[in-house]
Amino acid sequence: MDIHSDSYRIAALKERDDAIEIIRSAEASIAQLTGSPVTLIAYEKNEGRER
Repeated sequence: MDIHSDSYRIAALKERDDAIEIIRSAEASIAQLTGSPVTLIAYEKNEGRER
């Protein structure tokens, strides 16, 4: 999978167990609703990259 953006990067969630748990819970809820597994990706805005 190639995901590219000049304005955003994949968020580093090291030592953010609360955020990781929220994402995992959302993935499980969406998978239950749709019947298919999903992967959510957290992005954060790149500093100084306004468009």
